[in-house]
Amino acid sequence: MNQPGVDLVRIGRRDAPDRKRIAEVVKLHQNQTEPERIAAARHGLWVAVIVYLCFSVLDHLLVPDVARTLLSSRLAIGALALVALETQMFLGPKARLIDLTCALALVAGYAGWLFPAATTEFVANLRYYMVFGAIFMMGANLFFGLRFLLSMTTSASVLALFLWVVIKIFGAETSYIIALGTFYVTCFVFTSYVNWRLNKERYNVFLNALEARKQNREAVERGKALLRLSNTDYLTGVENRRAIDQRLRDHWAGWQNAGTAFAAILVDVDFFKKYNDYYGHQAGDHCLVLVANALKTALIPFNASLGRYGGEEFIVLAPTSSRDDVAQLAETIRQTVEKMALIHDQRKDGMNVVTVSVGAAFTRARFGPRLEKIITEADRALYSAKANGRNCVRLFDPNDPQSGDDSEHIAALLRVAVANDLVSLVYQPILNLTTGEIDGAEALMRLKLLDGTPVPPSVFIPIAERTGSILDLGLWTLRQACQEILVPGHAPVVSVNVSPIQLKTRGFAAAVAEILIDTGVDGQHVAFEITEGINMDRQSDILRCIKDLENMGIRIWLDDFGTGFAGLSWLRLFNFDTVKIDRSFLQDSDTPKGRSMLRDIIALVRNRGHRILVEGIETEEQLNLMRQFEIDHVQGFFIGRPATLDVFKSKPLNHVSASTDDNDNTPMVTHSIN
Repeated sequence: MNQPGVDLVRIGRRDAPDRKRIAEVVKLHQNQTEPERIAAARHGLWVAVIVYLCFSVLDHLLVPDVARTLLSSRLAIGALALVALETQMFLGPKARLIDLTCALALVAGYAGWLFPAATTEFVANLRYYMVFGAIFMMGANLFFGLRFLLSMTTSASVLALFLWVVIKIFGAETSYIIALGTFYVTCFVFTSYVNWRLNKERYNVFLNALEARKQNREAVERGKALLRLSNTDYLTGVENRRAIDQRLRDHWAGWQNAGTAFAAILVDVDFFKKYNDYYGHQAGDHCLVLVANALKTALIPFNASLGRYGGEEFIVLAPTSSRDDVAQLAETIRQTVEKMALIHDQRKDGMNVVTVSVGAAFTRARFGPRLEKIITEADRALYSAKANGRNCVRLFDPNDPQSGDDSEHIAALLRVAVANDLVSLVYQPILNLTTGEIDGAEALMRLKLLDGTPVPPSVFIPIAERTGSILDLGLWTLRQACQEILVPGHAPVVSVNVSPIQLKTRGFAAAVAEILIDTGVDGQHVAFEITEGINMDRQSDILRCIKDLENMGIRIWLDDFGTGFAGLSWLRLFNFDTVKIDRSFLQDSDTPKGRSMLRDIIALVRNRGHRILVEGIETEEQLNLMRQFEIDHVQGFFIGRPATLDVFKSKPLNHVSASTDDNDNTPMVTHSIN
């Protein structure tokens, strides 16, 4: 029978009038407790027989004339009961038969003692001795766990034998019958009640245990379901990045320890943004689901695992034995999607169906000790496939110059930069000219190669924006800056550069809110620097995102004002908290014309009601000029160079003097994540 659920437990407690289901629960109780009942009955009968034989001592003291007869009777009945019990145990015990054997043994033991004892000449002694007959009545519960009806029948039989002997054989006086009879009846009622309560408690304990097992099983199942959910992509149902990363580590361990070769294949849906923009996000999601389902089916013969690596990109991990096997698998993936014939008439490359570009890499001799290398190589191969017209397959070739392109190497490296501690933050102080204190810091990203070589932000930031890596890196920067600067209170405000790509991404504001909640940081301590660089008149989605961020209390700063073509449009569309005037205007301020232009720009921004921050302060003369122009905040090498967290927090908040990098006396050029 299957384990019953909570409803069956409730029925078992008789909260419902379903007699058939109640009987089902009772039967389940009997079946599941049968081994325990058999063991208890066997133990009880052995103990009862031993106690029964020990009472032979009282026989010799109180009824010595029939003591020998009583001893023979006790031995015969005890031996017969134990033989019957052990025979049943040998043949395959049944709880009902064992209980019946115990009950019959108890009644027979009482009768086998009572009738021979009734023939004694020591009648007066026997009348007192018969008090111990109540032990047989209570034995049903002292030594056995008989069911209620069987226990009552057993006790009633003992009571009937006692009354019959007292009345018919002894003809005892009324007072004796009333006194001892009342005692026996009381014992009968008491033991019957005790038996009823014990059986009820056993039943309730069983129901509680049954419900506990049910809840434990449900908890285990929920845990398994949550684990599956945590490893499953919410949209496509394939493994998510967390699960596929674990599979990748398992494959890598197999390669390192046992030489089991495997391939990593990146699959990117071609021109998916155009598909999404034209057909809508729901259609785009449906397209990804269809692609995922088709790939899952196609990959079954290859014993490969499929995961969604982010956006429209999937990853396939599969055991492999040769380059040809990898090529065959990759081509199968490409053909599978093309044969789906999903209409995509927004393409401009001559195709009108959804296709994928496939980049593959595989382990080989002298592959190297780093796990991320295979993903980097697969990403390079994928880039090569895209560069060669898409809807094609490329296998990584270490001898191919195109695969070794430095920019694509960095693009692949950015995918694993956070996980491998290749990115870090430095902080440049912001001086409040009104108070003379450092009341803010700008968080700036730094990247290094696997060998520790630094990569200039001017190199990796454009690559991050082009490949979309800026999305994850930007959120990482915000979380890191909150944890390192704001949570410990090293500065009242930290500013983070935000790319228009991030502002266009669905869910960016929600992701920011989640970070603020996780770190416990109030939004008013965070500033987002948005670089002037695109025409905002047709970017309503960006404006909505900025409004959402502002509603969280986040300060919105306009960065590098005056260098783009849309500066005035930005000021018209949005009320920025602070406007950062680009350093180029300050550098020209040593000429009358340049100083006049800087003054005009400052007046323009100030008339709009924005606070002003001028960046690029490198000399004391420039700082004094900013005081003369009554600028709110300044930033630059003279105020403080970008420094690591340890260096930044070692400076007092009112530190204004210039500083140099601990490891480099040359000026550090400030680059942001945008």
